[in-house]
Amino acid sequence: MDTKGKVILTGATGMVGEGVLYECLESPKVEAVLVINRKPCGYNHPKLKEIIHQDFFDFSSIENQLTGYNACFFCLGVSSVGMDKDQYFKLTYTLTLHVAQTLSKLTPDMTFCYVSGASTNSSEKGGINWAIVKGKTENDLMKLPFKQVFNFRPGIIKPIKGLKYTHKFYKVFMWLFPILKAINQNSFVSLHEIGLAMINTLKSDNERRVLEVKDIIALAKES
Repeated sequence: MDTKGKVILTGATGMVGEGVLYECLESPKVEAVLVINRKPCGYNHPKLKEIIHQDFFDFSSIENQLTGYNACFFCLGVSSVGMDKDQYFKLTYTLTLHVAQTLSKLTPDMTFCYVSGASTNSSEKGGINWAIVKGKTENDLMKLPFKQVFNFRPGIIKPIKGLKYTHKFYKVFMWLFPILKAINQNSFVSLHEIGLAMINTLKSDNERRVLEVKDIIALAKES
């Protein structure tokens, strides 16, 4: 199977999105990357095309530029800390599903990878609000007519050294990562592994999977 990817990527001005973009630009398995951002990501590369677009709830003006891609790596997300529940739902569930529904309509033969999070609640009942919203987002993405859907649930993430959008928290505590991973290996994953695992979904066929940390690491190791 031809595993060359033409990828649409969101969230490139965030830590996870930038890391996945970096891995895509470095990988011979990825032929082209279209980044959709509200502001420039600051990267220039022969593989890279960028669309600056403010309203992620309305892609009608750019739909003609979104065809010809066989994957979307959706790395856009917000923190629920200090955010009203309705606003969090809008920016997490409603926005994600709008983008996904648009892409599934334009290119149903597409792989969609969504960055969710460890402890996401697939039952959509009880517990922490953010986990329920993420669970509903995962569940409804699985129902869309994509070729395949992968929900990524990373835990603590080791950043890629030298990238510009790494959270300050990670920069300060990165030296602890090997120690903490040795104690609980199923909670810690590197951004390098997340990027490689997303790229490796391109060789799968008709799958719908939730990927916990151990699954992300295993998929990243596949050649």
